[in-house]
Amino acid sequence: MSGSPQAHAIVYCRGAFRTPNGKTAHGLVRFTRRYRVLSVVDPSCAGEDAGRVLDGAERGIPILASIDDAVREARERDTPATHLVVGLAPDGGRLDDTARADVEYALRQGLHVDSGLHDFLGDDPVLGRLAERNGIRIRDVRKPPPASGLHFFSGRIRRVKAPRLAVLGTDSAVGKRTTAWLIIAAIERLGLRAELIGTGQTAWMQGARYGIVMDSLINDFVSGELEHAICRADEESRPDLIVVEGQGSLLNPAYPGGFEILAAARPEMIVLQHAPARLHYDGFPDSPMDPLHKQLQAIELIGRRKALAITLNHEGLDIKQVPAVCDEIARRTGLPVFAPLLQGVDALAKRIVRRLPHNGAPRPGGGETNA
Repeated sequence: MSGSPQAHAIVYCRGAFRTPNGKTAHGLVRFTRRYRVLSVVDPSCAGEDAGRVLDGAERGIPILASIDDAVREARERDTPATHLVVGLAPDGGRLDDTARADVEYALRQGLHVDSGLHDFLGDDPVLGRLAERNGIRIRDVRKPPPASGLHFFSGRIRRVKAPRLAVLGTDSAVGKRTTAWLIIAAIERLGLRAELIGTGQTAWMQGARYGIVMDSLINDFVSGELEHAICRADEESRPDLIVVEGQGSLLNPAYPGGFEILAAARPEMIVLQHAPARLHYDGFPDSPMDPLHKQLQAIELIGRRKALAITLNHEGLDIKQVPAVCDEIARRTGLPVFAPLLQGVDALAKRIVRRLPHNGAPRPGGGETNA
């Protein structure tokens, strides 16, 4: 999944890189086709390597204390920054005053700003005028298109040729998008073509060619826009597999995005991402997580098919425990269990390919892979 991004990005994640609210920054550190990530800004873990903090492996992406430090460091490395990407995903999608001041500083330094927040920075009169005066761009990824251009569900999804796999989750911020990208990379290593249907702002920032930002759309059009993105991917790229990024979960009270994905995308295969050490729904300490067997029952009831596999988010677990936890979940559910960040997903990809038409033979007339 290589690319040649022209944008040199500083990822802004003040105070959040070690938390789930830094998930946009996490995704960009792990993989993006849209940017070359130069550094991450978070004074709470400045001086460390972003990859080592995130996954225990060096990625050559330093964490710095300020935007000023990041701009200076980029110039010293002869890779001057062009963009500040807001890597925060706070509850409610809004910036506090300190973060807003940092964005203003970035604009004064001549950096384009890409943001996936609900708080549209381009609509801010101070920030908007500053960007216009400096001839730079604020891009609000979550800003919805006009309703006149949106699509209502039509049933065209039934004519899509490419099999569809949805990576759903037992909770929000549980690693669905990361697992989806890993599956695509593994499928492409097997010589097949796969496309991601992004459903959130981070997938767009990572370079997904097709998708929507589900939580920014008028609800009446969510299913139709999802269907439209899938149909476009099928018709234009002719992939062997379409992978739909999950949003939220089925049973998290605040983020029930899995319902619309099951209803509109009509996936033939479902992978369920699960964090077994998580006791409460993300952001709601008074809402205990529903048991895994209930989550699987909900998928079967709504999606009308059983999950193909479970993928494990190992947060809160000792790495030495992970194989035993996988074995125990497999014993209880009867499903294969994989830990993507520790074990990879090659075995899962082979299982998926066996479910594809014609034993996984490439689809005639398809586009090139991104491998």
